[in-house]
Amino acid sequence: MNFENTVKPILYSFRRCPYAIRARMSLEICNIDVCLREVNLSDKPIEMLQVSPKGTVPILVLPDETVIDESLDIMIWSLERFSKINKKIHKWRDKSIYEPSIQLAQQNDNDFKPLLDKYKYCTELDEAVNHRENAEWFLALLNDLLEKRSCLLGDELTLADIAIFPFIRQFALVDYDWFLSSRYKALVRWLRYLLTLDCFNRVMLKQVVFRSAIG
Repeated sequence: MNFENTVKPILYSFRRCPYAIRARMSLEICNIDVCLREVNLSDKPIEMLQVSPKGTVPILVLPDETVIDESLDIMIWSLERFSKINKKIHKWRDKSIYEPSIQLAQQNDNDFKPLLDKYKYCTELDEAVNHRENAEWFLALLNDLLEKRSCLLGDELTLADIAIFPFIRQFALVDYDWFLSSRYKALVRWLRYLLTLDCFNRVMLKQVVFRSAIG
């Protein structure tokens, strides 16, 4: 990922945001070079707000000025662009893999993420434990899948793994000791594996914050 070259797509991102992480990972896996603009979410650059007034990351701005401001849509765009020249990634578009990947990602985004937020931001221990328990149904679902295979939908990574991994990482980091000692052994193994991926470690390198050139 390069910093500035307007011929390439521009990606507005925030390093720790799970939505941005999965977008960056998909672009990295698909070998799509972008101009990365790391932003300060408490001081959002005007350029970013001009292309997407809602002001959330990630935002991908294509050279033709098309704006993609949903992380899953960025992942799908990356997949559609690169799958034609990479056989392994092309398999991700098979109906038997693509449809359950999207379903799992939507379960993560719509049902699990709100529970994760309640758990992550809770300051009362008893309440935090309650929020964690409310979210464990999703951990159990993923763990059941992973007891039968290395990754969520088989023995190779798919869109589902990349889409969900940053959120499980965030959940685990709330109380890592609890997570490691939990009954979700297959999920722990999976998370540890994803954490070792080169594409993850590359996209998590710290970047200089983009400063607006306007105003």
